[in-house]
Amino acid sequence: MMKFDIIGKRYWFFALSAFVMIPGLLSIALQGFNLGIDFTGGTLLDLKFARPVSVTEVRAALQEYKLENSTIQLSASGQIEASPNVFIRTRELSDDERRTVLSGMEKSLGNFDTLRAEKVGAVIGSELTRNAILAVVVSWIFMIVYITYRFEFKFAVSGILAIVHDLIVVIGVFSLLQKEIDASFIAAILTIVGYSINDTIVIFDRIRENLKTHSKTESFSQLVNRSIWQTMTRSIYTVLTVVFATVALYLFGGETTKNFSLALLIGFMSGAYSSIFNASPIWVTWKEYEDRKRIAAKTGGSK
Repeated sequence: MMKFDIIGKRYWFFALSAFVMIPGLLSIALQGFNLGIDFTGGTLLDLKFARPVSVTEVRAALQEYKLENSTIQLSASGQIEASPNVFIRTRELSDDERRTVLSGMEKSLGNFDTLRAEKVGAVIGSELTRNAILAVVVSWIFMIVYITYRFEFKFAVSGILAIVHDLIVVIGVFSLLQKEIDASFIAAILTIVGYSINDTIVIFDRIRENLKTHSKTESFSQLVNRSIWQTMTRSIYTVLTVVFATVALYLFGGETTKNFSLALLIGFMSGAYSSIFNASPIWVTWKEYEDRKRIAAKTGGSK
């Protein structure tokens, strides 16, 4: 049965990747990111209500002021559903905003005493942000070393470029939509890196196995195309499994996990795409370029 020629149409897929990434890159350059309180700091409210309140009730009261993504903690020992003592961490509020929010909460949730209301610094800050970036870069270095050892350097670079594609897509979408970026976003990014390279390695391993029995009548493009289709069923099953789980987390996980699950959802789908339509095609393009260069050198040397 004739299979769709993925490698033959690779430049169309490269163009599609560029089409998806460019708006995100422009958004990053022009409007940047909506950084959460983990990065920018915020306002801490320590409240004691006249009655026990739940996290859901407090979050609903804050939603009117677009503060539903705030960190809300009940102050009590053990696992409880409601408590009169509540810690709330929001974006930085002015004095007028804070008074408005507290007045609205009193109407919604009843009387309370404000034990503490103060501005606080960022939880993550620039140092941990640098450490997160360093962790990604170091992981790439180890991936390059390992993949070079197990396969070859061209495979390693192709795999890393596919990961870069996925990260640009995710952070670009978050910039475009101005979704809040917090500590959980970094965890999502590191998860996406691991997923993307794992899917890519499966295809690379099949290419390596097929290279051992490679016939001279079959071009690199044909071999890689055959290898991709041999792993296609596995790739589809894998991405559907993780997407189903991530969609469930997004729909039923609550407000605090929505941005985390959204980042995973975008990253997993992008990772599945780049593993099939970017990583291996980049390797083929590189190999064919070197072959043309070598042939040209021999032809020029024979004259």
